[in-house]
Amino acid sequence: MAAAGKAKEKEPVDLVHQNAIHVETILKEQRSQKLYTEFSINPFKKLHVLTNKPMSRTTHEEAEEDPAFLKIIHGAHLEPTKKYTHPMTESQEIGWISTPLIVSDRADRRLNFPRQNSEITKYMDAAWRLKEQTQNLG
Repeated sequence: MAAAGKAKEKEPVDLVHQNAIHVETILKEQRSQKLYTEFSINPFKKLHVLTNKPMSRTTHEEAEEDPAFLKIIHGAHLEPTKKYTHPMTESQEIGWISTPLIVSDRADRRLNFPRQNSEITKYMDAAWRLKEQTQNLG
C-alpha cells in the first residue's frame, strides 16, 4: 500500500527532446503545404453586386470584360447534364439519361394501350356525370 500511495515523480523537461519534436512537426507541415499564387473567383458562390453610395459624385469606370471569367460564371449556371459527362452523385443517376430508350409509336399495339369504352363503361360514365350534376346543384 505504501508504494501505491506514493506519487510518481515527474521527470525533468528535456528541452532538446521537445525542440526535436517541434522541428519534426514543422518539417511535416512544410512537406504537405502548397503555395498558391494564382487566385480566381469561386464560380459556385453567389456574387453580390453593391451599388454606389447615393450621394457620391465619383463614378466607377467600366472595366473590360474578361472572357475566361464570363465562361466560368456561365458554366457554373448550366444544368449538371451539360456540365459533366456522367452523374456526380447517386441522386443524379435518376433521370440523367432523359431520352426515351425506344421511339414512341402509337400504332404499335404491344406498347400502346388506349382507353377502351364498352357499353357498361359508357353507362357508368353517364351515371357518374348525372350524380355529380345533381350533387352540385343541390
